[in-house]
Amino acid sequence: MTEQTATPPADSTAVTRAVILARGLGTRMRAADENAPLDEKQSAVAASGVKALIDVGRPFLDYVISVLADVGVTEVCLVIGPEHEALRDYAAATSGSRVTVTTAVQVEPRGTGDAVAAARDFVGSERVIVLNSDNYYPREALAALVTAPGSALVGFDRAGLLAGSSIPAERIRAFALVAADEQGRLRDIVEKPDPATLAAYGQDAPVSMNAWLFTPAIFDACARIEPSVRGELEIIDAVRLLVADGEDVTVVPVSAPVLDMSSRGDVAAVQEALAGVEVRL
Repeated sequence: MTEQTATPPADSTAVTRAVILARGLGTRMRAADENAPLDEKQSAVAASGVKALIDVGRPFLDYVISVLADVGVTEVCLVIGPEHEALRDYAAATSGSRVTVTTAVQVEPRGTGDAVAAARDFVGSERVIVLNSDNYYPREALAALVTAPGSALVGFDRAGLLAGSSIPAERIRAFALVAADEQGRLRDIVEKPDPATLAAYGQDAPVSMNAWLFTPAIFDACARIEPSVRGELEIIDAVRLLVADGEDVTVVPVSAPVLDMSSRGDVAAVQEALAGVEVRL
């Protein structure tokens, strides 16, 4: 009799793939800000809206990808728009000894759920990290995320964000609130909470900054969601479907700062924070 080896479940293997959502229109970054002077090169990239390529010592994406490689990621897919030749060129030029970078096209800017769906072929049957392209997540957060079982998200402590990040308090108050049960499993997530919801959840409620770990089940959930009140296909709605379907989504608690590159006013603080950070691709 030939002995058969069982195929290990998806969440028993190392996480080696990541999807970075780079399709955003960059509306805030495009807007002029006389209080945030940029050099000529930075201004040109900011005007294009491709904020992830702004030079803060080197392209911001270099830092994002390098820290992913630090936690074991070897393949990265940038979800881009058809017009993003600069990101295609970046991907072609960036693959190094630690990581390979490719692209997937989201044809129209239909929301984060649709953007994740664009990377389905890249992900295949593996688990995958999904991140924003305009945030630099600390290594400790990503290292904790990849050790979680199944699907997961990082629940950031608001005090930790305020203490060390470049993100102002009023912006943090607008981030999605996360509710978990006693076992640390996601119960609900509320995007852009109103004051009443903030009060109901309390000051200790963690927030989401779109640092996710997904099983391939996320793609079927993305295919089933309807447009939100904003007319977009939202990844949060797909996550709610996962939970409703009975899939556990672990909330990984982290108290650490995140660097945000949303507008021209963020560039100087991000550049200062990343000074001296080693990048290896």
